[in-house]
Amino acid sequence: SNFQNAVVFPNKISTEQQSLILVKRLLAVAVSCITYLRGIFPESAYGTRYLDDLCVKILREDRNCPGSTQLVKWYANFNMCTVLNRLHVFILKIQVYTHPEDPQTITECYHFKFKYTHNGPLLDFSSKNKQNDSTITCADTKKASVLLIRKIYVLMQNLGPLPNDVCLTMKLFYYDEVTPPDYQPPGFKEGECEGMIFEGEPMHLNVGEVPTPFHMLKVKVTTEKQRMENADKSILKQGDANVPLQVLRLNKDDTGEQKQHM
Repeated sequence: SNFQNAVVFPNKISTEQQSLILVKRLLAVAVSCITYLRGIFPESAYGTRYLDDLCVKILREDRNCPGSTQLVKWYANFNMCTVLNRLHVFILKIQVYTHPEDPQTITECYHFKFKYTHNGPLLDFSSKNKQNDSTITCADTKKASVLLIRKIYVLMQNLGPLPNDVCLTMKLFYYDEVTPPDYQPPGFKEGECEGMIFEGEPMHLNVGEVPTPFHMLKVKVTTEKQRMENADKSILKQGDANVPLQVLRLNKDDTGEQKQHM
């Protein structure tokens, strides 16, 4: 499956296609690690792979676990619509909810934001640093990838548990400006944007980002504030990029989703 070959790093990232493959593989690793560490699927639904010296669990199709098989299939659909290279900016969200009849009321959410740059390297596009003329090397991408997975592990091991029985939904948001209006990603149906309600008080966490010479992947987690009650406070700092996780105040980047298609 697409998930199982997830963690091979190329020696160079010289084409958009190589970059796209890498970013999507990294996404598969991130989704796998999060669902594994949150206890969403049983151990049998995962295989083991190595990312550098980091042992990671990768989701696989497991006939005893229809949920994991479904998520692998959703990812394959998502993979298809990005292979066509028509989505230049999009957000993939995996939402966790507790009442099957009410998928709009969620208890946790994992956001994966993907940006593509026509004109080569793009660094942290939220900051005003002057590094935009420097190029991203494969080593930079690898280092950022390992750091991202480590941060996911740190956060997930600090979060209070999810309820026992949860459901997942996957949503794809993409910008209309760069996507043909009649475009419908394969395997996805038109979503209703009737907003979402968060159970309890949401806390938004900026987990990290990985740049390549052509793309940027950003990962955020929204969880119930109480799940962070017993977290090691040293993993949280306001606005300092050198520490593992940032608590976010929602910015324009996050609220601009009305303009997006789902």
